[in-house]
Amino acid sequence: MSEAIAVVRASRPNFLVLAPLCAGLGVAVAWQQSTPPALTDTLLVLIGAVLAHAAVNLLNEYEDFVSGLDLITRRTPFSGGSGALPERPSAAKRVLLAAGGTLALVIGIGLYFLWLRGLPMLVLGVAGVVLVVTYTRWITRSPLLCLLAPGLGFGPVMVLGSLIALDATLDAAALTVSLISLLLVSELLLINQIPDADADRKVGRRHLVITHGKPAAARLAGIMLLASYGVLAAGLLAGWLPTWSALALAPAPAALWLSLRLPGALADPRRLNNLLGTNIVILLATLTLLICGLSL
Repeated sequence: MSEAIAVVRASRPNFLVLAPLCAGLGVAVAWQQSTPPALTDTLLVLIGAVLAHAAVNLLNEYEDFVSGLDLITRRTPFSGGSGALPERPSAAKRVLLAAGGTLALVIGIGLYFLWLRGLPMLVLGVAGVVLVVTYTRWITRSPLLCLLAPGLGFGPVMVLGSLIALDATLDAAALTVSLISLLLVSELLLINQIPDADADRKVGRRHLVITHGKPAAARLAGIMLLASYGVLAAGLLAGWLPTWSALALAPAPAALWLSLRLPGALADPRRLNNLLGTNIVILLATLTLLICGLSL
């Protein structure tokens, strides 16, 4: 495996679809509000989201390798990192450079929108950069911050930042979809931390799975997953979201099934891996259907 391939793997390209979906929620709300935003600005928003996600993945892979976590983690298809650096240690510096390069591109796109939109873009942009830089080294030492940070990054920062960048209004629909995204993404990171808890503890991490145990984390993950559909239903009933947004309720029965099954699968790695995969499908389907509903 060449170092270039290791860098690509370290960005975890199979997970990067999450970023354009979350930014796509902002784009869809902006399109619903008024005339379609400029195509160039829309593309820059989506590209910036993917680059920001790649930057945090690359930095996470580098720091997990340096700390030794990558060498003791039992990897699954959905957790434990890519394994690229343990297989190619010489690529570590290139991964760090790639992280810095992608983050610089994100900042460059942010400065362009700061020039266009002013102070609100600065606030969310700085918040996003801080989350990227501090997540692995500091945020993972605080159970509450570690739970909320991923959702804040992919929810309010990415969704509302997309709206500001496209000169749209932060209305009730925008706040509702950003909260849905926050709950889904924080739940995703929480459930994916369950297989990694023992290894994470050895390198000093203190996320909720470690401090409160796997059963409590599984229950909270189920509550957050179902709460995202509760927020969606509330938004529909209040008239904040268009009727077609109800499409995103379609995965709710599968989410309920997963929430009920998860606590009983903690001691069975095969069943747990199956549920982790199902959880990703539910999340991606919900976000995709919500974008479709908002666009219709």
